[in-house]
Amino acid sequence: MSKNGVAKRYALALFELAKEHNLYEQFDAELTEVKNVFLNNRELEVILSNPKIRKDSKKQIVREAFASASPYIVNTLQLLIDRHRQGIVLEMIDAYKKLSNEALNVEDAKVYSVRPLTTEEQATLSSVFAAKVGKASLNISNIVDSSIIGGIKIRIGNRIFDGSVSGKLERLGRQLTLNR
Repeated sequence: MSKNGVAKRYALALFELAKEHNLYEQFDAELTEVKNVFLNNRELEVILSNPKIRKDSKKQIVREAFASASPYIVNTLQLLIDRHRQGIVLEMIDAYKKLSNEALNVEDAKVYSVRPLTTEEQATLSSVFAAKVGKASLNISNIVDSSIIGGIKIRIGNRIFDGSVSGKLERLGRQLTLNR
């Protein structure tokens, strides 16, 4: 079975636990933190994938690193180690996030702006653009990008809403070249 297919099975199991115990938001937050740890600490991935290090030692490292996380999440990570599947942690978290978002009628969105957006601005963008894509709300991650000059650009799934100055200038330039 493909790596992605296996990750989806583990994600589905975690999702069912979240559903059974009504822990969607807690699991979302904890899995986001787990993902950040794995992305920012390549040493952890190297240690967990090293065949010379015993499983017990790897499981102890996971228990200590994620002591504040839910026992369900820690147990899932330890199960992945037992089954030599620690390489699919990030894919599993992404698959879980998709399942959770569908259940909560939420979508992830990336908002590019020249400056960091306030919580109020993010809430307004979430309500306006969630309605446009047929969702209850958006999980906004704000990316500061000075190349857009002004305005904002929003990416929701495979849709892009470009209200940036650089985007408008680019469209204007294309229109002028076509009208020659």
